Amino acid sequence: MADQLFLFTQMEFPWKLGPADGRYLLRNSAGEIEHIVVLTTIAAQRRRPGRGAGRVDQPAAPVPITRVTIIDPAPLASESQARSWLGGLDEELHAMRPTVVLDRLLFAQRIAEADPYTHEVSPAQASVTRVGWGKGHELAEGRFSHARELKPTRSPRRRRVAALRPQERLVELLGGRDDGLLCEELALRARADLDQGRSAHAALELDRALSAALRELPAEGPADLGERLRELASLHEGVSEAARSVLAGELPDLPGGPEELLAKALGRLEAALRARTAAGFTGRQPL
Repeated sequence: MADQLFLFTQMEFPWKLGPADGRYLLRNSAGEIEHIVVLTTIAAQRRRPGRGAGRVDQPAAPVPITRVTIIDPAPLASESQARSWLGGLDEELHAMRPTVVLDRLLFAQRIAEADPYTHEVSPAQASVTRVGWGKGHELAEGRFSHARELKPTRSPRRRRVAALRPQERLVELLGGRDDGLLCEELALRARADLDQGRSAHAALELDRALSAALRELPAEGPADLGERLRELASLHEGVSEAARSVLAGELPDLPGGPEELLAKALGRLEAALRARTAAGFTGRQPL
């Protein structure tokens, strides 16, 4: 078993993620192992501050780096199979997959420790991402036989946000000219949960986000905001039904599944918020 080859993805983050170093088995509802996650803390040396007026040279402090190795538990038949997989890898499609696995572990850690400040991560936060293959005993120690670094990439959502002048919005928020909207934060929480497959959490958060948006947004906005709000109101009914079902113990049986409804409603809310920001309609909002 130790000499068999396995595919893996490895990421490094320049901080402690939360869970202790070790090996974690992620299973499905049938008890089958879906992924093996190995966490290893390594130390990097922080650059010493330079000498100069008013500065004192101090010893460099070690900076913890968490190395995350996510292993596919299905062994490979041969190294040629691994090379074939790596040669046909779509880097952009693959970028989100390992963080979905890691975020499942971090979500469980947050609940287990009752620590609201244990947070999930995105692919862009990794200082390096590698994919490749290795023997079982190597990967259990965070080592590998062969790997290739993936190019840094951003999701389509991050690219859209980058076009909406976030730096200007940040200045407004920090300068007290904009308090932000309740629906913005609730929509972000719903997005994180929906992306991670936590439909029940997303339904509850999106229900509240839409309730807040329908109250907060009519006071301002571009010319087509009224049409957007009517669409959000029509979608809100189904989302509210999903949220009520969650509190009753199960998600409703909706055409296409509840995830399809939640994804559509959240996408339309995000579009309305992007349109509002892009048009420059921000400012302090009444509570």
